[in-house]
Amino acid sequence: MSFGPATKGVYPIAATPFHPDGALDLDGVDRLTDFYQEAGATGMTILGIMGEAQKLEPEEAAAIARRVIARARVPVVVGASAPGFAAMRRLAREAMEAGAAGVMLAPAPHLRSDEQIAAWFAQAVEAIGPDVPWALQDYPLTLSVILSVPMIARLMAEHPSCVMLKAEDWPGLEKISALRRLQAEGRLRPFSILTANGGLFLDLEHGRGADGAMTGYAFPDMLVELMDLHGKGEKEAAHDLFDAHLPLIRYEQQPGVGLSARKYVLMRRGVIACDVQRRPGPPLSAAARAEVDHLLRRLARKDGRAAF
Repeated sequence: MSFGPATKGVYPIAATPFHPDGALDLDGVDRLTDFYQEAGATGMTILGIMGEAQKLEPEEAAAIARRVIARARVPVVVGASAPGFAAMRRLAREAMEAGAAGVMLAPAPHLRSDEQIAAWFAQAVEAIGPDVPWALQDYPLTLSVILSVPMIARLMAEHPSCVMLKAEDWPGLEKISALRRLQAEGRLRPFSILTANGGLFLDLEHGRGADGAMTGYAFPDMLVELMDLHGKGEKEAAHDLFDAHLPLIRYEQQPGVGLSARKYVLMRRGVIACDVQRRPGPPLSAAARAEVDHLLRRLARKDGRAAF
């Protein structure tokens, strides 16, 4: 399935459903896969930070990848980041053999200098294979690695197999504009830019040159509609839709409890049976659940998808 420099649309970051005891819920994986596709997603991204990939056994990660890829009718990008290159190589190989469209790589948190970053990615690409399409995850808020515009341009020049930037620096609007400017000047090859950060700036990122979204907001159907409105030039309607959802987007983007809120909304939508995170992971307090319920009721006044 197509995954390349011209990729556009919405690639939801998938949650990973668990049973109350923390065991993997594979039936829930099937329901989530169907849900994202029925929402109109262009593709899916699994085993990312939102997918709690760091809490999974290697066999569990491979099982999820095979399950989603076998069921999906859209391209599936598999998060292959790992502390060591052996684990990265294994998951990337298993995912691609199962039919993945590509993988996503995030820089190791210990990297600091540009030379360290460049050397690490050279080794990572060697590990997964230079023929494997991959997305570069730029997420300094969590990963603590700063990828400057010149550094991103260098990585794109050195690794033709990198076909996408997952842009989630904050603030990142000027970074998107700077990269697109270099491309317009012929100093940087084409690649797709999909944005994240829970969709917090998705109302403006399209105008800066973003091709779509790769984020985990619990209303991916809204993200699809938003991108369609932008594509049709209906800017004010797009902003109105975004404004209605912004309070819940903001709530879901909180560090720590944001994933709990997101999984709670997915449970309320009937997509997953249980909103538990695998430990360590904070559950939502009764007060937080009441706040999310309040936001959903307010949202339902403007968007019927929130009226459960």
